[in-house]
Amino acid sequence: MKYPTKLSDAVHILTFIALYPETGLSSERIAESVRTNPAYVRQLMSALRRGGLLTSVKGHPQPALARSPEEITLLDAYRALEGNKPILHQDTHTNPDCGVGVNIQLVIRDCYDLVQQQAEKAMGAITLQEILDRYSEKLSCLGKNDF
Repeated sequence: MKYPTKLSDAVHILTFIALYPETGLSSERIAESVRTNPAYVRQLMSALRRGGLLTSVKGHPQPALARSPEEITLLDAYRALEGNKPILHQDTHTNPDCGVGVNIQLVIRDCYDLVQQQAEKAMGAITLQEILDRYSEKLSCLGKNDF
């Protein structure tokens, strides 16, 4: 089973851009860091642009954060990528003639709504600046530099 990585890849991109604001960062260069293809990076960057998190000019490899890292949250990135799509998805193809098949989905929906609310609250409290700070801490502990 492949797990979705769009959010983590998008945060990787935002972090990379925040760390190297004066560096020419083409989608090819960013894709090397994410270990993916440039088209996927462009797709994510386009969503981040539409979400108001990035600015860029077509043909110029100089993307920039549209807001300061203190003003960008994980929830902002999630919303830019997924809109209002829920984090967890229930099975809607259960047997409608089965009492469990119908009613368990109502219970699961209530539980998933609770998880969604808590996840959004937590993601809204984590800023890109916090991620950058934690990244720097990890590098310091490892005694390493960036790329």
